[in-house]
Amino acid sequence: MEQNSIIRTSGFSKSYSSGTPVLRDLDIDIRPRERIALIGANGTGKSTLLKCLIGLLPGTGGTVTALGETFSGAPTRMQLRRIRLQIGFVFQHHGLVRQLSVLSNVTHGMLGYPGSWRAAIQMMAPAEWRMRAMEALSAVNLEAKALERADALSGGQQQRVAIARALVRRPRLMIADEPAASLDPSAGRDVMTVFSRLASDQGITLLYTSHDMEHAVSYSDRVIALRDGRVHFDRPSSTVSRAMLAEVFDG
Repeated sequence: MEQNSIIRTSGFSKSYSSGTPVLRDLDIDIRPRERIALIGANGTGKSTLLKCLIGLLPGTGGTVTALGETFSGAPTRMQLRRIRLQIGFVFQHHGLVRQLSVLSNVTHGMLGYPGSWRAAIQMMAPAEWRMRAMEALSAVNLEAKALERADALSGGQQQRVAIARALVRRPRLMIADEPAASLDPSAGRDVMTVFSRLASDQGITLLYTSHDMEHAVSYSDRVIALRDGRVHFDRPSSTVSRAMLAEVFDG
C-alpha cells in the first residue's frame, strides 16, 4: 500500500460532537508526487478533512492510512508523531515570529525533532539545520533576505518564508490550507507557482485547499471537490471545466 498511496481513506466520516455529520463515507486515494487541490464552498469541511487525514482531528467512522500509519478514530501518540515528522504545513496566515530574522523563522521548521529547542533562534541551531534553512530559502528565492526581520518583508515574501519553514523538514507531504487567500492576486500566483514547482522538483506530494478557481486547476494534477459532505468529483485538473467549478462553489 505504501508504495502506491501517501494517504488513503475508506468509508471515512466525521461528525460534530452534536452528531451533525460534516464528512460522509469518503474514499480518497492520494499517491506520491501528486499535487491535489481540495475545493468546496464554505462549510463543506475542507479544513476539517485536512486535519483528519493527518490525525489532528479524530474521525467518527471508517479508516485513514497516512504515510504508512493506519488508524480509525484518532492515531496513537506515536503514530501521530511519526506522521507529523513527514509533513510540512503552510496555512493562510503564515504565523511567522515577526521580530525574529527570516532564517530563525525557517529553523523553526525543525521544532519537534530531538533537541529542537535549539531551533528557536538560528544562532543556537546546529550548523546542519542552518544549512538546510538556507537551502530552503534558496528554493523560494529569498536567501538574500535571511538576516532581515520577518516583518520587513512583503506579504508574499512572508508566505514564501512559511513555505521554506515547511520545506526545511524535507517532508514527503506538504499540506497547505488556503495558502494564497490573504495575498493580492499577483503575490498569490507567485506563491502557488513556488508551491507547484517545489512539489514537482523535489518529489513532494502537495495537498492544498483553495477558493480560487484558477489556482485549483492551474497548480494541481487532480481536483477533489467536496459538496454536502461527500466527494462531488475527483478528476484530473485538465478535465475540470469552469462550469464544474462554479457548481461546486456556487451550488
